[in-house]
Amino acid sequence: QDQLVESGGGSVQAGGSLTLSCAASGFPIINSRCMGWFRQAPGKERERVANIYTDEMTNYADSVKGRFTISKDNAKNTLYLQMNSLKPEDTAMYYCAASVSPWTRNRCSSAGLLNYGRRGQGTQVTVSS
Repeated sequence: QDQLVESGGGSVQAGGSLTLSCAASGFPIINSRCMGWFRQAPGKERERVANIYTDEMTNYADSVKGRFTISKDNAKNTLYLQMNSLKPEDTAMYYCAASVSPWTRNRCSSAGLLNYGRRGQGTQVTVSS
């Protein structure tokens, strides 16, 4: 059964760093043309954080550009999100997702979390000031 499991969340002070991992099982992520990270804070709309297309092309939300880095390790079958210079407004539940269909790059950049065929359960990130 295809599964994505996020880990690495936790509590950190503003300015700190965390690395989120998204371990896949049941399928090779090398076959997922598009993978992404999303987040949702209480009372706020879900937000696309970053996505990676065909292992090379990345796209970030303006709010995290320059601070977050998305990457894939196909050998470990894992997606990562390196988060630096964290701010209290980064506090949210973070979800990873992998596409099933062979999306175009534009589709990858615009898709919402529910468009992805595979989604994780989330990991909480809390940043205190």
